[in-house]
Order: sequence, then C-alpha cells, then structure tokens
Amino acid sequence: MTYGDIAALCGNPLASRVVGTIAHFGPDDLPWHRVVNRFGGMASGYWGGKDAHKAMLESEGISVGEDFVITNFGSVRWLP
Repeated sequence: MTYGDIAALCGNPLASRVVGTIAHFGPDDLPWHRVVNRFGGMASGYWGGKDAHKAMLESEGISVGEDFVITNFGSVRWLP
C-alpha cells in the first residue's frame, strides 16, 4: 500500500504525510515496511534508511530495484 492509500481508507486521501508521520513515530509492531510512496519507492525516513526498507521487503519476496522502487509494484500493491 501507499501512504495515500491508507489516508484514503481513513477518509482523507490528501493526508498521506500524516500517515507517514504516524509510520515514523507510531507503534513498531505494525508492518510499516509494507507501506511505500505512490510510485512504489522506499521511504527515506524508514528506520535504517532506504537500504533497510528494501531489505525488509526483499525478505518477504518483493523485488526492489537498485533505484529503491518495487519492480512490479502494480501487481503486488494491495488495494482493498
């Protein structure tokens, strides 16, 4: 999912930055590594940086390019 997807589910599709802030400062036990930007890119504010974000997704079988963007984002993006 993207930050905007979550914001839209909460009723405000323009609140993606708020979702990003919650992801950064919110509970550690939620799978924030599965949230990416609208292009499928890694979050620069992820704990450990883009490399750590990429490693977490790859550990779950998600392919991420050298540019830190999910290579098949359209097919792995979850849209409820």
